[in-house]
Amino acid sequence: MTDAPAPHVPVLIAPLIAAAGEVRGTWLDGTFGAGGYTRALLAAGAEKVIAVDRDPTVFEMAQDWAGAYGERLVLQPGRFSQLDELATGPLDGVALDLGVSSMQIDRAERGFSFQKAGPLDMRMGDDGPTAAELCNALPEGELADTLYLYGEERASRRIARAIVAARPVTTTDQLAEIVKSCLPRQKPGQSHPATRTFQALRIAVNAEYRELAEGLMAAERALRPGGTLAVVTFHSVEDRMVKRFLQIRSGRAGGGNRHAPATREIAPGFELVTRKAVDPDEGEVARNPRARSARLRVARRTDAPARAVDPAELGMPMLKGERG
Repeated sequence: MTDAPAPHVPVLIAPLIAAAGEVRGTWLDGTFGAGGYTRALLAAGAEKVIAVDRDPTVFEMAQDWAGAYGERLVLQPGRFSQLDELATGPLDGVALDLGVSSMQIDRAERGFSFQKAGPLDMRMGDDGPTAAELCNALPEGELADTLYLYGEERASRRIARAIVAARPVTTTDQLAEIVKSCLPRQKPGQSHPATRTFQALRIAVNAEYRELAEGLMAAERALRPGGTLAVVTFHSVEDRMVKRFLQIRSGRAGGGNRHAPATREIAPGFELVTRKAVDPDEGEVARNPRARSARLRVARRTDAPARAVDPAELGMPMLKGERG
């Protein structure tokens, strides 16, 4: 049956569907995960959803219900930065939920959580370097820069020095203890001392900011005129990047800044549907605490040609090797 309960509640799905207006045609869910958005879009009227995820295990977990949708649901391994290549034609909508899947966090062997002992992996897919490889291979200075830039960790140099001294670092609990030893004792109500370090390494391992910048541009290339782009973010850097991209491509970027000193008159690729980010209401937060930090932005594609945007213009945090 297609009405079986989803493993998790899709965040801000009701305002997303409301902002999209009529959900029809072919949509692409660029962050399939447990399938919550995909099923909600199909229920709302999408004729087909192309479900994309870089983690092959999510499709294995969907096998018990995905077949009930027949040709309306296409499971497509890949990254959402490639979504214009993965689409079978022009899209009527693209949905991106940038939250980390609870399925990944809850599985100790994936190495995402400092609360579960396991190998220090953190890869959303099954390729590329692991978090352990970064901890054990990066020079101390580069490791510190990674923790500071991607995790906003003020004690980054102290933590990097301790990681280098403890090499090899191979497990989540080992890394958590190293970080904990570098910081003041955790007070009641405070986040775990290793939160920022784990966030930074996860972002670095999965190139999350680069994926987002490329995914936004891929969505612009893939959407047909009138198509909807909807993005749900969970922290301020991602929301800033989405906001800035939509400002630039809707012609609302305003005056120049240090990244873009002069903005030429360019036909806008999007019209803003939500002028401000949509936050969850109290009822949704009560039902689903994961929604507390979520923000939704929605825009509609125009018929103007797609244009690339320099990631620096989006305020994307970049290590020295990524610049230029």
